[in-house]
Amino acid sequence: MSKNYGTKRVVVGAHYGLRDWLAQRVTAGLMALFTVALLLQVIFGEHISYEKWAGIFSHQWMKVLTFVVILSLAYHAWVGMRDIWMDYIKPVGIRLSLQVFTIVWLVGCAGWAIQVLWRL
Repeated sequence: MSKNYGTKRVVVGAHYGLRDWLAQRVTAGLMALFTVALLLQVIFGEHISYEKWAGIFSHQWMKVLTFVVILSLAYHAWVGMRDIWMDYIKPVGIRLSLQVFTIVWLVGCAGWAIQVLWRL
């Protein structure tokens, strides 16, 4: 009879829980800091207009920072949705289909957001 406890315990699973937990916190923190910085520029600046808004994003450093935040948002959403599909959808075919749809949707949304960003 084999033991399933102690130092000889057989550990199964994908082993990416800590990595994804940390990624969720890091991406959430990055998005929160970006939001605060953007709000400060809007609140303490002059009257908001298209020119002001476009001016905020006209600097190269702001475009790069926004690009990183868009990618962080997509990865944050992917980790969350993947975990939901893995936890609650048991048939493998349906779960795989939902995961593929989620990836396609997130890549499309990120691509669209980046296209809008670089158009400014």
